Amino acid sequence: MVKKQTVWLLTMLSLLIVLSVYYMTSPDNGEMAFIQDEDWSEMTDDAQNAEGVETSGNDTVISQVSTEELFATIRLEQQNKRDQLQEQLSEIVTSSDFTAEEKNEALNRMETIKETQSKESILENTIRAGASYEDVLVRAEDDTIFVTVKANELSKTETNEIIQMVSDEFGKKEVQVQFQPES
Repeated sequence: MVKKQTVWLLTMLSLLIVLSVYYMTSPDNGEMAFIQDEDWSEMTDDAQNAEGVETSGNDTVISQVSTEELFATIRLEQQNKRDQLQEQLSEIVTSSDFTAEEKNEALNRMETIKETQSKESILENTIRAGASYEDVLVRAEDDTIFVTVKANELSKTETNEIIQMVSDEFGKKEVQVQFQPES
């Protein structure tokens, strides 16, 4: 149990250091906009640039976010959610309050999360290398795989190739492919 806590602590400290360095070295002095999944689809529909607009009362705030920052933010948010879930599942496994069946289910879910992360990473690298895209973001959520490619446009042939790669890696699941203009 001590080893798991140590690994968790080191992981969180590493994440804190990486975020601190990123924040300190960002060219816009740490000013970033946070974009939810709903906002993401609205932005790709506009297809002009990654610009988040937030209004409250009479004030309007517009902040420019590069695609790299947007992809990094989404990846970080996704990783944080998974880390929290892994921690909860780990607590179930180590607790004496749960049955063996519940512990096995938690272990299986932990393994599924690791497999999904691995498949996403492999798929991102494969798509990026296959068509030399600058960046690719793959998110597996429930039975849908979301693929966002950093490109000014995406042809039907390229989209079909990406869908085939996703099917090869994840099997039969719904696939949504989008592109994010480079800017």
